[in-house]
Amino acid sequence: MNTIDLTSTGLWPIISNIVGWTYFLSWSCSFYPQTILNFRRKSVQGLSKDFLYYNVFGFLCYSIFNLAFFFSEEIKDEYRQRHGDNDNLVRANDVLFAVHAFLISLLTLWQTFIYKVSESDQRLSFTARLFLLTFLVFILVAIGTVLMGFIKWIDVLYFLSYIKLAISFIKYIPQLWMNYRRKSTIGWSIHNIILDFTGGLLSVAQLVLDAALSGDWSGITGDPVKFGLGFVAIAFDLLFMSQHYIFYRERFDYYLATEDSERQALLPGDRP
Repeated sequence: MNTIDLTSTGLWPIISNIVGWTYFLSWSCSFYPQTILNFRRKSVQGLSKDFLYYNVFGFLCYSIFNLAFFFSEEIKDEYRQRHGDNDNLVRANDVLFAVHAFLISLLTLWQTFIYKVSESDQRLSFTARLFLLTFLVFILVAIGTVLMGFIKWIDVLYFLSYIKLAISFIKYIPQLWMNYRRKSTIGWSIHNIILDFTGGLLSVAQLVLDAALSGDWSGITGDPVKFGLGFVAIAFDLLFMSQHYIFYRERFDYYLATEDSERQALLPGDRP
């Protein structure tokens, strides 16, 4: 029986593009349920401010990384020199996702300044301030070492990607902790998590598929942030889904109550 070489027919690259754009849509759409929920409630109670600041800073770093890898010929040449003349695996969907994620994260953060917040729970913590300031200082030091000729710009970009990866490891923790303390996921959109989980699976799948097609598995280590982001997203999303569907199943949301009687039925101490 004759077998078809899918690589030679060009089918696998098409599949890779489909997977890539599907992950782009899943991850990009995952930001909207939270923003829409905040708008409908006219409140951001239940949403961690630390998480939002981490998201904005992290996606700013990731946007710069992807934009440079995709558009800068200097960065492309430096990458080829380090990876056996192979091209990097940053695609147009990676660039669009990163920039879009930064902008929608910025919009969600802005909502915390116009909608109702909980003063006790939704201040930017000292820990988050310390982390963000430390990251900023390290970035400035890295830029300084480039200007002095010790490293190249591609090294700064890799550093930005590592910061994004580090932020992805820590950014969900404040929200997980807030849900645990409140014993509730009200105010935190589960649709955001389901779409994020789907995007994480597809992102890793595309990177592995592209590396297999090119025969260059160093493409994965050459873009560690994309590979790491996918696995981090999957792990934390499973935790959030466990909180929402198993541990904290109370669904009543004061801010979405449609009847005055529903709101009045709550005791004063139960109200936000």
